[in-house]
Amino acid sequence: MIARATPPEFLAIADKVLAGKRIDAAEGLWLLQHAPIHELAALAHTVRDRKMQAAGRSEQVTYVISRNINYTNVCITDCDFCSFYRRPLDKEAYTLDVDALRAKAEETLDLGGTEILLQGGHNPKLPLKYYADMLGLFRAMGLHNHAFSPSEIQHFALFWRMSLPDVLRELKAAGLDSIPGGGAEILTDRVRNIICPKKGGADAWLEPMRQAHKLGIRTSATMMFGHIETLPERIEHLERLRALQDETGGFTAFICWTFQAEGNAMSNVPMAGAHDYLRTQAVARIYLDNFENCQASWVTQGGQVGQVSLRYGCNDMGSLMIEENVVRLAGAAFRMNEYEIRRLIRDAGYEPSRRNFYYQLREEPANLDATLEAEINGEKRRVAIAG
Repeated sequence: MIARATPPEFLAIADKVLAGKRIDAAEGLWLLQHAPIHELAALAHTVRDRKMQAAGRSEQVTYVISRNINYTNVCITDCDFCSFYRRPLDKEAYTLDVDALRAKAEETLDLGGTEILLQGGHNPKLPLKYYADMLGLFRAMGLHNHAFSPSEIQHFALFWRMSLPDVLRELKAAGLDSIPGGGAEILTDRVRNIICPKKGGADAWLEPMRQAHKLGIRTSATMMFGHIETLPERIEHLERLRALQDETGGFTAFICWTFQAEGNAMSNVPMAGAHDYLRTQAVARIYLDNFENCQASWVTQGGQVGQVSLRYGCNDMGSLMIEENVVRLAGAAFRMNEYEIRRLIRDAGYEPSRRNFYYQLREEPANLDATLEAEINGEKRRVAIAG
């Protein structure tokens, strides 16, 4: 797998990984800085294969049909990298009512969706009842509620004058099934104090996740990189995730993506490209030895790079996202439909499979591929905006 002409430092790290041993922060940083890219990819792919064989899914790459409903764009945190939010009195500020929410859910079901990802701004005017009614509506319609980032949950606790565990208990009782990992950005206080100071430091993201895991609420974990962070800070981010996973085991998957610069206060920051994305993804797969799944983020790099990432440690192609607005408004406009996602997975040498949030495989309709191809030829396209 690995040519013996590669640097001895890499060979020593690879020997540890192949023996099932954990690498440390210094070794992770060396991989980010110096590892030969093809050998790094091969090592990450070996880790991926080992985990998928243990799960009985070595030949499959999964994806989920989901919809990101941005229930409000009103936000008071003023993050430098965000192109989506509006202040409370802005003309474009909105909050969706129950009729709009129901219509979006019905369309999601019509397109075969099983999951609603709820993501909104930190709106100071919305009461607990708004969120409880929204969760209850989607649960009654048979949809999985993947909802509210840790920073949103911190916001709820502050404005509702409740503890984090009490907020999470109320939301769980109302229909919250799982929590997305959005808002992690880079989990170091230095970076967060610059780009999102009102969200608090790294612990402000980690603690809601810890409390959610204690209550049996599973979550995903993310990293947005390629802006002002250093390479050691990327490794610090991964180390914090790995440590919390050691403690709770509550994360289902890791997803990383590159910062998008359009229309925000960080538009002067050069964006990372495909090489940086793939290198970082591969190192994350190796470093996060206690995470079962790594999800490709084709939305910032396109479908072909998403496909290549399946050889850099990813075992999942993310979401066939019926709607997404946050990353799109920052300049990412790649689109794919279900037929194209399945084709990319097959062309990479794997069998595409629909899944749910817990990475359990869903039963698929008979002749699904033929049906999707007929829809494409008939111009009835199931379009995704984001992964």
